[in-house]
Amino acid sequence: MTETQQDVRRLGVERTGIEIIEESERTAQPRDLFWPWFAANVSVFGISYAAFVLGFGISFWQSVVIVVIGVVLSFALCGVIALAGKRGSAPTMILSRAAFGVTGQKVPGVISWLTSIGWETFLTINATLATATVMRKLGWGGGTTTKIIACIVVAALVVLASVAGYHIIMRMQSWLTWITGVITIVFVVIAASHIHWSQVTAMPSGSWQQTVGALVMVMTGFGLGWINIAADWSRYQRRDASGSRIVAWNTFGGAVAPVILVIFGLLLAGSDKKVATGILDNPIGALAEILPTWFLVPFLIAAILSLVSGAVLGIYSSGLTLLSLGVRIPRPAAALVDGVILTLGTIYVVFVAESFASPFQSFLITLGVPLASWAGVMIADIALRKRSYDDDDLFDPKGRYGNWDWTSIGILVVTSVIGWGLVVNNYAQDASWNNWQGYLLHPLGMGTYDAKSASWSGDWAYANLGVIVALILSFVAAYLLRRAKVARQEATPEQSTEPVAVKA
Repeated sequence: MTETQQDVRRLGVERTGIEIIEESERTAQPRDLFWPWFAANVSVFGISYAAFVLGFGISFWQSVVIVVIGVVLSFALCGVIALAGKRGSAPTMILSRAAFGVTGQKVPGVISWLTSIGWETFLTINATLATATVMRKLGWGGGTTTKIIACIVVAALVVLASVAGYHIIMRMQSWLTWITGVITIVFVVIAASHIHWSQVTAMPSGSWQQTVGALVMVMTGFGLGWINIAADWSRYQRRDASGSRIVAWNTFGGAVAPVILVIFGLLLAGSDKKVATGILDNPIGALAEILPTWFLVPFLIAAILSLVSGAVLGIYSSGLTLLSLGVRIPRPAAALVDGVILTLGTIYVVFVAESFASPFQSFLITLGVPLASWAGVMIADIALRKRSYDDDDLFDPKGRYGNWDWTSIGILVVTSVIGWGLVVNNYAQDASWNNWQGYLLHPLGMGTYDAKSASWSGDWAYANLGVIVALILSFVAAYLLRRAKVARQEATPEQSTEPVAVKA
């Protein structure tokens, strides 16, 4: 054991911290991955996502195709990252050291930490606003006092669960799956009366560029939004567990609910333009407007619990990422720190600067490009390796993985620069400071920017190809440029690991 690992244990970090999980504790089975992924994604927020898909100007059937492909493919990529958790029994960003170096990992680690904190704050904000909307419709308030209480309750649930750790969260997610699943089914039955098939099928088809843009948005909003924490939930898997089953259960658990819910949302938003428009301002609150009074409380419970479920996974993992960056505190304290940041961010956006929501989302979407670049490098590293990671060397800058992997860092930088040039700021009016993106569109004849209206024109302008381009380019570059280096690393005698089983 290296000095770093000894220090980790002396700090009192529980076994769900950044250190390697003991062999005796790797008792999880691939099917156990269903619960956290399903519970975090069986959310009525998925129904709201349909309005954003239709916002690209595509038809119902085009939308159905891109939802199925985008959701399943993006969660399958999470499943590939989950293989690293089985091979190394450590959090995602610790395993990322094999690709970027023990210290070099901090570059994508900071991006991952900011993204996780940001999106989980966004989930908490939505839960707070949804509570206020439902309470107002019930005649029980809905103003500042309601928002304060909702913010406190939601933040407390998220923080307490994330501090409790892996085993409590896994048990909690199994319960949340049943509760939110049943209530969501009832919602679908009630809301079905608002569907008008003739209006849905009358929506005109969009161009293939618009379809690609919607596909990229779906992939980013679902699986790719979780990809930086995917191995955190597979590190308790036995190293002889089937790799194909880990990928399959990860994909099935994450994708099955969103596919069904978004398709239902397409029917709903395509039938009721008022709902589709309202979703843009308050995704969950808009859905509450079509419900009978007697179902508002169960709906609120399902909405809050589903958002809390997603936020818990994110905050727990962001705490692990914080530790991987070198912050030397126990894991529960790291989760608590991130929980406090989440709470303060929610308070600021909801009570102090509501107009901050659009710039906030613009910043988070911008982080999606380097995160996709990191994912491409990481997936290539997983594909190249045939053996388990060396436990000690993941913590040793002088070990086989080195201190900095400048090839991976270079790939991350170059593909991010290319990616940012192919995406545009969707919140140009509210976040003008972010309008520097899209600088490759005009030179490539893919779009034109109008500074006066702060908008883009052209078939490819809002396709946001940069995310997918960054992912693919980084994968190809890392697979070709790091082949020899990974082979040399694997030729070094193992210190504390064994070969990956044939089933992987």
